[in-house]
Amino acid sequence: MEENETFICAHCGEEHDICDCYEMGEEMYCCDCIDELTVLCEECGERIFTENDVGDDNISLCQRCYDRNYTTCSECSRIIHLNNAYYEDDDEPLCYNCHTTCDDTRSLHGYSYRPDPIFYGDGNRYLGVELEIDRGGKSSYNAQKICEVANGEEEQIYIKTDGSLDEGLEIVTHPMTLQYHMEQAPWQLIVNKALELGYKSHQTTTCGLHCHVNRTSLGETVEKQEVTISKVLFFVERFWDELLRFSRRTEYQINRWAARYGLKERPKDVLDHAKKSGLGRYSCVNITNFETIEFRLFRGTLKYNTIIATLQLVNEICNVAFLLSESELSVMSWHGFLERLTQTELITYLKERRLYVNEPVETEEDD
Repeated sequence: MEENETFICAHCGEEHDICDCYEMGEEMYCCDCIDELTVLCEECGERIFTENDVGDDNISLCQRCYDRNYTTCSECSRIIHLNNAYYEDDDEPLCYNCHTTCDDTRSLHGYSYRPDPIFYGDGNRYLGVELEIDRGGKSSYNAQKICEVANGEEEQIYIKTDGSLDEGLEIVTHPMTLQYHMEQAPWQLIVNKALELGYKSHQTTTCGLHCHVNRTSLGETVEKQEVTISKVLFFVERFWDELLRFSRRTEYQINRWAARYGLKERPKDVLDHAKKSGLGRYSCVNITNFETIEFRLFRGTLKYNTIIATLQLVNEICNVAFLLSESELSVMSWHGFLERLTQTELITYLKERRLYVNEPVETEEDD
């Protein structure tokens, strides 16, 4: 009597009767392992590995069927059939539930939402902040609660979804002067409410604190703005090690979300290289926007002093780039830069990070 033919399962490594074999690609799997590792696309019935399932908790889909027949709701991230998608003025797809509750006063917007900017404070330089928070839910209810404490009688922030976050929100301020951020912006209320709702920022691998600066504050003409921007990039590259420590980013995070351009001999050389680098917006200082430059180095935080200190640092970098000549900037040391600083929040934070003339202070961990 002949023995039954057998095979070795590519996943569990056990020997099984050939009758229990299921082939996927060039590998053979037993029935138990194939059930564990795969799902059926609910559109075409093809068996796919679970890691290749591009559906959600409600439906399993292969990539081909998703691309052909489905899209994702820009509000709640639910997978929806193209026949069931609704579209508002911003041309982003919505599911039925989000469509029926969608109006100009909703608190959670799609990623591409861009309202007309409202400028707060008197001055020439305006800073717009994008603060990512995660782990508390991609929730319209939570967005509304944060907006309620922040906006009062006038809209100072708005909140968007962001595909780079797992279960989080992106809080975006309208453009504000540094003085307004420090004295009138509702940052303490925002961070308190976010923490109360269970969000984290520093204690995630997904969150950043991005700061936009209007180009018009960097020079009267496009040519003068380019000169200042070149010196901003030169400063960032020259003091990369210090700024990396300031940022609280890991090497992996900085390379993924805010990669450096590389130090060159002159500021103009750094700018020329940056324009050809192909990094796009995922660079330490994003220069692809028409009206702003965007500092992307910093890790997210829900600590009030860290937010204010970060904005003060960005403003000071822009100041030295605007005021100093290339030769002055080339010979300035980190200690020389520190001597220019007067802001209490920034100096305190630099001491916490062991970046201020070796004067450490006790600090609480960021959230």
